[in-house]
Amino acid sequence: MAFEEYLQSGSPVKQTLLSNRELGARMLFTHPPEPPARLLMNDPSDSIYIGRTKVMHVPFYWTFKNLTNPHMAIVGVTGAGKSYLVKTFLTRAAIVWNTNALIIDWAAEYVDWVEQVGGKVVRLGEENALNLMDLGGTSPLNRVRQIMRTLEILSEMKGKDDEKRVLEEALEQAYTEKRFVLHERGQDSREPPTLKDVERILLKKAERADSVWIKEYTLNAAKMIGRFTKKGADYFARQSTLKLEDFTKSGLVDIVLKNLPDEDFRVLAGLSILQYLKEKMRDEDWSPTKGLKLYVVLDEAWKIALDERSDAIMIVREGRKYKFGLIVASQNPTDINEAIFSNVGTTFILNLKFQRFKDYVRGSLRYSDYIAEAIEKFGVGNAAVNLAFSEKTEFPRTFLIDKIHGEDPLVSVVLALSAVGMKDHVLDRNELRRKLLHENVGQAAIDHLLEGPAKKGKLEAAELVKWLETHSFSRKRTTDLLLYLGLEMAAVKKLFKAMRREKDEDRDKSD
Repeated sequence: MAFEEYLQSGSPVKQTLLSNRELGARMLFTHPPEPPARLLMNDPSDSIYIGRTKVMHVPFYWTFKNLTNPHMAIVGVTGAGKSYLVKTFLTRAAIVWNTNALIIDWAAEYVDWVEQVGGKVVRLGEENALNLMDLGGTSPLNRVRQIMRTLEILSEMKGKDDEKRVLEEALEQAYTEKRFVLHERGQDSREPPTLKDVERILLKKAERADSVWIKEYTLNAAKMIGRFTKKGADYFARQSTLKLEDFTKSGLVDIVLKNLPDEDFRVLAGLSILQYLKEKMRDEDWSPTKGLKLYVVLDEAWKIALDERSDAIMIVREGRKYKFGLIVASQNPTDINEAIFSNVGTTFILNLKFQRFKDYVRGSLRYSDYIAEAIEKFGVGNAAVNLAFSEKTEFPRTFLIDKIHGEDPLVSVVLALSAVGMKDHVLDRNELRRKLLHENVGQAAIDHLLEGPAKKGKLEAAELVKWLETHSFSRKRTTDLLLYLGLEMAAVKKLFKAMRREKDEDRDKSD
């Protein structure tokens, strides 16, 4: 039937046919689920290229000029591209803005990369010491308050008011014995006391105590300090071998905390470094130059990033005006204090492991079903980005990045779990390589694995477990590695159960 005949046929569908002009007048255009290009395509000489948007393929050049602040939170499982994004960002910030970077490296995650690009690696806990009583540009009185706050974060002094009071007095006395004026700044050129001086003062007070009660809480305070003054573990109780001031203007610096005795030592180091950086930040004069002076990176430093008394929160609140930035990265977004997570100018959401993490992030950033559904399907390098614009906007603040474009190709490896009835797990090939290197597996053996079974981008999880066994990995060590790589415990248990069943079947056949 010809079109004209169809129109004359009296069909009810005739009522829906419109001319192009009428259709154009009625058409409702919907803005794509991402900010307009004018806010994403910034000056390449004054911004950092991240990648292209998923919907409109707009090149996203990050800048903090139109954001509330330059700080970032990056959340995602191991192998999703978290450290890859950090490395890419710091590299380009150094090129574009000559920005310095200081990484507080909990588990030596960045050592290989920092050495490769010519940065400086500083390992605390070996020959290096950091005197906890260094003033760092502040007054002795303020430094005492900082030390007390640090010990409270370590939960050493919770609810122990008598111990806190006597320890605070001993810290102040240690400074006055060295002829420091408690309320004055600018005394950094003089040699400060150490925690060993504080311990000595406390023990002497305990000896002279006129009651059993006073003696007891004074000795308790000395005991708190004593764990950091023991020979061989006195990294914070002797004169510093490091000058933190040098590291804030030395390009890329990685301060490694892995070799310290335990988590409390690492927290003590991290908090003290942040306290120094906060004072240094406040001493810096504002300048009109573009970019940022320093980025501080906290990766999986949950106790520092979580506690509301941490100076990480102070840096987030004040950093913009001093041109200091903070990057907090974690597998678990609930390990980041809400004051940080809800106030950073930029949040990168990569592949997240647990639904409760996804719900927490969505509840904080309030993005659409479209974004939430996309995150469920994320692979290596995919990301959602939330930008906190300084002015009120009518368009979406959270949008999708098709792939983070780094300095090196981001190559994924699929750990196949279908044999045990589980969903396959995708991770970054370089992340797997780096982790195996840190587990003291030889470079040649790793190359053989990645260029052999994993060369085509897929590796049977059971084969990886067998390969680890041939390289003297115990079951516990293998389990820890698989969990680190992002596998769920249920999958790990099924793997071992299937392998045990396979061994039993092989044994039966041989019999």
